[in-house]
Amino acid sequence: MQPKNTIDLFKEIFDSHQEYNGTVIEQHIQKLRELDVYLPPMESFFIVTNTTKQIYEFVSKNFEYALGLERELMNTMGAPYWFSHFHPDDLPIWMGVLEELMVFTMTEVPREERSKLNYTWNFRVRNSKGNYVNILEHQTPTYFDAAGKPVIGIAHCSIVGKDEQRPIIATIKKLNNNNEYETLYYKNHSQKLLEDNLSNREQDIIRLLALNNTSKQIGEKLFISSHTVDVHRKNILKKLDFDSVQELIQHCLVNQFF
Repeated sequence: MQPKNTIDLFKEIFDSHQEYNGTVIEQHIQKLRELDVYLPPMESFFIVTNTTKQIYEFVSKNFEYALGLERELMNTMGAPYWFSHFHPDDLPIWMGVLEELMVFTMTEVPREERSKLNYTWNFRVRNSKGNYVNILEHQTPTYFDAAGKPVIGIAHCSIVGKDEQRPIIATIKKLNNNNEYETLYYKNHSQKLLEDNLSNREQDIIRLLALNNTSKQIGEKLFISSHTVDVHRKNILKKLDFDSVQELIQHCLVNQFF
């Protein structure tokens, strides 16, 4: 049976970091709540990362339940302990992903808008049983250095598969004035996929369709007409060679395109 104190991940992170209340971080975390129905809560956990010090300032209790790894070693050993569990094929790709995302952030996103960003990527880690599992991570920056570079962030991680090799895909999304994400960057850092032919706008529409939004709702969230959404939907189906939106949505859910 799942321990009671690991159920409400969101309450735990706000209890530990009350400074997030009433900030843009709360808006980002609300977006994660919307994914609750799709991301298994008992296999999810929060980590607060400090890239400057290479430590983890907070690791939620569910980390041990989900992976069987030690929170204490995450706190004391930091990045060397966590990275030692990454799949050796994924780690160098993932490091390259982080570098490219930071270059994009520092050159393409105005400094005043960087707190609205959310980064998503995936990788495999080895659990306490010696088995690799796939992790989907959503990270939001919470603190920036003097140059405006994100150095502390809150990461929401979920186990979304077993040891199957998946392409490492990275995205950068930004909250718009409706508190909805719009894609700024999307790249498959492994083999090519059909999804690579989609525009950033089409990626947003796929994500919102998977979250059960109608064309009208999507249009309102993205400040476009429902007619434009419908045109995008038809183009997406054609590009991905699907016959129906239901088939598209199922594909999104299985592959965790969030």
